[in-house]
Amino acid sequence: MKKTEMQPSTRLTLTRRHFIGAVVAAGAASIAPAAVYAQAAAAINSNIAQAIADHFASIKTMKGGFLQIGPRGDQMSGSFFIQRPGKLRFNYDPPSRMRVISDGNNVQVINDQTRTNNMYQLSKTPLSLLLANKIDLSADMVRSVENQSDLTRITLGNHTVFGDATIAMLFDSKTYDLRQWTVIDPQGKTTDVIINNVKTNLSFDDSVFKIDYAGLNR
Repeated sequence: MKKTEMQPSTRLTLTRRHFIGAVVAAGAASIAPAAVYAQAAAAINSNIAQAIADHFASIKTMKGGFLQIGPRGDQMSGSFFIQRPGKLRFNYDPPSRMRVISDGNNVQVINDQTRTNNMYQLSKTPLSLLLANKIDLSADMVRSVENQSDLTRITLGNHTVFGDATIAMLFDSKTYDLRQWTVIDPQGKTTDVIINNVKTNLSFDDSVFKIDYAGLNR
């Protein structure tokens, strides 16, 4: 019986196919564990972020002190009061003569020094994201969730009267407490608000968040 020999070109083709197959298999073997690890890490991060969001939603009122750092590094301090959803008051320490009040519908910015009194619809300001009843991590407004060793940063965004503004909230990764928020304007300039001496789940008088609409016409 005549023995059939494999032609050199055929041997070369098979060898090349085996080589390519081996490379693909090796690559898949190395990528698969990395992909599994990445998926597991993403799931852990998502669970942490959701736990933080749920914890934040459970806190309806808070008050404390704040340090505000503007885009140019200018600093102002004062006290704040928050009643979610929608209500906030900032009292700035002297020499500033500013107050910011949100009654759940509108935000009033009063500056007695410059004698200005401006009003904005709450839903058109970045504060609406901070003062929302809850953080919906599945919503389009969530821009990113970043987990670090001690802090978790949740960045939210919407189209406001000031443009496409975003607000980044920093939470303690262990206690889930809110530590700071940063407002980022459409030009990328940031205003940081670092809070301290925070007390939660308190009762506030309605006058704390009252806007004097009649006074606007005087």
